[in-house]
Amino acid sequence: MESMKGIIQVGQGLAAGERPTLKTIAFMTGLGVTTVSRALKDAPDIGQETKERVRLVATQIGYHPNRAGVRLRTGKTNVISLILNIDEELMGLTSHIVYGISEVLSATNYHLIVTPYSRLKDPMDPVRYILDTGSADGVILSSTQPDDPRVRLLLERNLPFSTHGRTNLGLIHPYHDFDNEAYAYEAVRRLVEKGRRRLAILEPSPQYTFYQHMNAGFHRGLRDFGAIEIPFGESTIHDTMNDIHQATMHLLKEANELDGIVAGSSAGAVAIASAIEKSGRRLGGDIDMVSKQPANLLHFMRPEIMTVDEDIRLAGRELAKAVLARIEGVPADQLRSVSLPDGRLVYPG
Repeated sequence: MESMKGIIQVGQGLAAGERPTLKTIAFMTGLGVTTVSRALKDAPDIGQETKERVRLVATQIGYHPNRAGVRLRTGKTNVISLILNIDEELMGLTSHIVYGISEVLSATNYHLIVTPYSRLKDPMDPVRYILDTGSADGVILSSTQPDDPRVRLLLERNLPFSTHGRTNLGLIHPYHDFDNEAYAYEAVRRLVEKGRRRLAILEPSPQYTFYQHMNAGFHRGLRDFGAIEIPFGESTIHDTMNDIHQATMHLLKEANELDGIVAGSSAGAVAIASAIEKSGRRLGGDIDMVSKQPANLLHFMRPEIMTVDEDIRLAGRELAKAVLARIEGVPADQLRSVSLPDGRLVYPG
């Protein structure tokens, strides 16, 4: 207890704004700076007791490696940048994917920086900035497009990366994706089993690859299960909830025969459910709906909605593991994974 008290007192004795360094830890432990550095790096020639003592002091005084110094010594920033489309926040995905990535990075020396951008701006801008400034060792991309120029550029410049979603480029790169084709197909099957035959789907914007997958699964389901499509209109899951609500009200007014809806996001499903009730129809009675959800919220908010879980935290973990492995030189064709609607994880290879 006395030794712990001494550590705290010395740590508190640092001048205001003074950053703890390896020399601070060396002074407090009576070890050499080199020994302290190697202990923090878990070097095999340093004893476990010494490592624990050094880590304890480092934790107590709030020591963190100086990134500028690390970069000068190693050429690395120890930073992973998540380039995140703000549409992810509209769909309630941001916190889940960040949490999953952070779970993996917490056991490493890497730090996560989130770089947001709007679909109204050039999505190449944050990628060019990172490449031009060398501000990250690896990148995670969201909202992947079929012919994604960001992927081409990162491959050309040989910066390790992984993508949340696939591309149609014919180029091998690390990714994690949810099988949206299987989801939409399963959603149609469930609706038809409930006696629904006239179905609409709230899809992603056609600019994204997962629109192609979800659209293909929906139409394959219509053919296989004998249902027909009621066009939803121009609205997509990337619109605001108010816009989706208004689009649904228009749809319900124009298509009285509509009896089933497939929703590509949980936020969209909530907006649709509100419109159904406002129109005087009953969700789960007059109209049934199936929706994806990143967390088990719809079950409590709208239990009438049939749900399929898309584990976004798992996606974050898979993306983080992929980009770290790519930094270590693991071939890209070994770093591709797809989550299925039933919860299984498969590796296309």
